[in-house]
Amino acid sequence: MEQLNNALFLLINAPANPSHGMLLLGIFCAEYLVLLVPLGLAAGWLRGDNATREILLQAVAAMLIGLLINWLIALGWQHPRPFAIGLGHNLVAHSSSSSFPSNHMTAWWAAAFTLYWHKPWHRTGIALSLTGLLIAWARVYVGVHYPFDMIGAAVVALFSAWLSTRYGGWVVQPVLHWLTRLYRTLFAPLIRRGWVRA
Repeated sequence: MEQLNNALFLLINAPANPSHGMLLLGIFCAEYLVLLVPLGLAAGWLRGDNATREILLQAVAAMLIGLLINWLIALGWQHPRPFAIGLGHNLVAHSSSSSFPSNHMTAWWAAAFTLYWHKPWHRTGIALSLTGLLIAWARVYVGVHYPFDMIGAAVVALFSAWLSTRYGGWVVQPVLHWLTRLYRTLFAPLIRRGWVRA
């Protein structure tokens, strides 16, 4: 399996001298496109009703569960990143932490899968899931992950989203109540002006 993982990595990873356009695309998708999820969740909170906010908190809970699972996996099994063993080409600076599973993709897909399981957000979940494939490609292309790291991230994210959606209510409900009170206090001037929703 490790040989297959390495072979797939070398197939996707950037060449020694990538074109300027591919270099920019790879770095943008690997480093910056992932910011869409936290920005989207924040925008959804500011403009959404309580039902929307509960779903968004479930997505956040799924992301946190997924990252916790990844941390536990890394404690039990340290898998070196490609650049740590001199494999392929690395285009971005990164710590030499364990590569499996990808934290970026676990968080992204955990949010995407959570949204997918709620009917009003079904299409958004699909769009985010498919966009995640582009980010997954980019993380391999720039040399910080293997393809199997992405498969592992998808599995962890799916489980985390299911866990949060099915059993997260007992945590999400009280957190939603507390955050809503805090939000309405801190954002009272903006709420009065109608710039954000109460």
